[in-house]
Amino acid sequence: MHIRWYGQSAFLLTGEQHRVFIDPFGDMGAMSRPGWSWPFAPIEGVEADLLLVTHDHLDHNGVEVVGGDPLVLAKAGTHESPLGEVVGISSEHDAVAGTQRGPNTIFRFTLDGTTVAHFGDFGQPALRPEQQEALGDVDVLLLPVGGGPTIAPDAAAALVHEVEPVLVVAMHYRTPDGLDFLDPPDAFLEAMGARIERLETSEAEVESLLGSRGEPVVALLAPPLP
Repeated sequence: MHIRWYGQSAFLLTGEQHRVFIDPFGDMGAMSRPGWSWPFAPIEGVEADLLLVTHDHLDHNGVEVVGGDPLVLAKAGTHESPLGEVVGISSEHDAVAGTQRGPNTIFRFTLDGTTVAHFGDFGQPALRPEQQEALGDVDVLLLPVGGGPTIAPDAAAALVHEVEPVLVVAMHYRTPDGLDFLDPPDAFLEAMGARIERLETSEAEVESLLGSRGEPVVALLAPPLP
């Protein structure tokens, strides 16, 4: 499986037969304001078979930028898709039952025999027991680690130890060129105390990064070039 990071929480996962895009962003001009910058290039020339949207915010719901006539899933439930079953798990974008920032969907799916979970803008302080049961075993965990409007770095590390993936792909954190409303990944990395792979590019083969249960690898893909 090949993974490519487009910035923020946007990823393209390419398997032998299917392509999954998660949380694309569209035109970010509406978010521009003094002292705030969006450091990522527009998403162009991308096609997918399945498109997942974890929540309805501008930096996650740009479905119009993904071609290929994908099936679009944007809500909780158990869904059929071109690559098999996809489970959407209800969660919140904040620590007060979604009353500040609304709902968020965790998506779990299997691609090329590898189970992937993308947590979107998960803002709860921890998983509830029923959420963890619905999540099941996860191999690759895509997790926000920059705090701010999402889970705090130390709580994110605790969640990783609870879920026990073999690979954590960090996302939704401050990069050197922008996203000042988030923190850098440093506090999360320190709390994890795990093997860290800092890649020089924004894409990689997942199989080359896998750790083990209880000793996951944390991958930091390089921010994509503007």
